[in-house]
Amino acid sequence: MPTNVSPEYKKAEDAFRRARDPQEKLEYLREMHRTIPKHKGTEHLQADIKTRIKELTDELAGPRKRGARTGPPTVFRPEGAAQVALIGPPNTGKSALHARLTGSHTPVGEHPYASQWPTPGMLPYDDIGIQLVDVPSVATTHEIPWIANTLGPADAACLVIDLGHAGCMAEVVELHDILAARHVYLSAAWPVDDAPDDEIDSDDPFARKLPTVIVANRADEIDDIDGELEVFRELTGYGYDTIVTSAETGQGLDELAEWLFRHLGVVRVYTKIPHQPPDMGSPNTLRTGDTVLDLARLVHKDLAAGFHHARLWGGGTFDGQQVGADHVLHDGDIVELHST
Repeated sequence: MPTNVSPEYKKAEDAFRRARDPQEKLEYLREMHRTIPKHKGTEHLQADIKTRIKELTDELAGPRKRGARTGPPTVFRPEGAAQVALIGPPNTGKSALHARLTGSHTPVGEHPYASQWPTPGMLPYDDIGIQLVDVPSVATTHEIPWIANTLGPADAACLVIDLGHAGCMAEVVELHDILAARHVYLSAAWPVDDAPDDEIDSDDPFARKLPTVIVANRADEIDDIDGELEVFRELTGYGYDTIVTSAETGQGLDELAEWLFRHLGVVRVYTKIPHQPPDMGSPNTLRTGDTVLDLARLVHKDLAAGFHHARLWGGGTFDGQQVGADHVLHDGDIVELHST
């Protein structure tokens, strides 16, 4: 990125990097285009921003009766506690896994590319849901021009592989190359791991890191799954954590939901109205390190603007202790918000 950009542009770029909602990302892209200095050194970046604006605008517009693209939507607004993308090479059982985990009606077939469009579904875990988006197979023989936009809102990815397939390793390497060409990078570092992003160009405004776990599917068809995993890690050098599953038998499915909840750093916080019992049926979901003020913003912007104090049950405090806006929340906390 050119070094002589304005503070307004840098602010818009930082907001674009943090945004997960597709409409917000589009708004920040437009602000980046408006504020970027117009000179020869930024011509390439200007063109990239324009292309991103057009692509995301088209995707958010949805299917059209007349135009270049028709079909289901390819970008989904995040729902639930987090959005996780299911990605993988062809014929790994990814769509069957998605259907088993979420109860979705994703097309499942023995032939490659049975799923042509991304499909959202909700993976239940305790009293929350994690949104799983089944992304069509990634391979050079199956171009997906909109995949960067599809993965834009995702908080993480499950890389579904079939170690029983002879071409597994080559296909996974190819998948990484395809995504990297679209500024999407899979990483073994998860939010709660706090590991550096050495593999990502910090000057690339479109670089997108997705914390990733490998899901070794179809374990019921492989005699020595541990041995196959050891060979895979040794030959590819990938250091991802791995969960062994079978969409056919249900092996590992409960473990996957629990693993995602823990590594996404989801914090469930319950609210209560003064002199009334807490609402334990529908928690607000935040992230590790989020504060009382973050909760107030999530509940209502006016409540955050007029925030005065909160009372807290849980989190190692005594029941009903008064806390301020910067108090860090923990999973299971019960909070009573007070405004001026």
